[in-house]
Amino acid sequence: MTINKRIWWVGGLIALVVILVVLHRLNVFPDSWGWRGDKNYEAVFLSNGQVYFGHLSQEGRQYVVLRDIYYLQVNTPPQPAKAGETQPTNINLVKLGSELHGPEDEMRINRDQILFVEDLRADSRVVEAIGQFKTANQ
Repeated sequence: MTINKRIWWVGGLIALVVILVVLHRLNVFPDSWGWRGDKNYEAVFLSNGQVYFGHLSQEGRQYVVLRDIYYLQVNTPPQPAKAGETQPTNINLVKLGSELHGPEDEMRINRDQILFVEDLRADSRVVEAIGQFKTANQ
């Protein structure tokens, strides 16, 4: 190989690496190419106090995407508790999409509204409840 060909070869490789790094920083590659895949669930805590569970991925710089979404619904009886008694609460895991307005099972969330994100273990009660929900609704 001549020196000119080597220079072009090395320069081309460097340019390719630079382009790949820039594209990665711009979040062009789908998250399915990442390390985690779609098997892990995350808990996304929002600034309005709501918590959603699902598979989190990135969409550009300003938004993230949450798919396969669940949330907790707390039901308390309409009767006030008597003095000295604790009022029973019923907590249900709800699949997004059954609401009156019929949303799709995907949310684009502004990053500014996210307080923090937690990765859920496979043995967490929420992940187990999601598995039971999926099994019952197949």
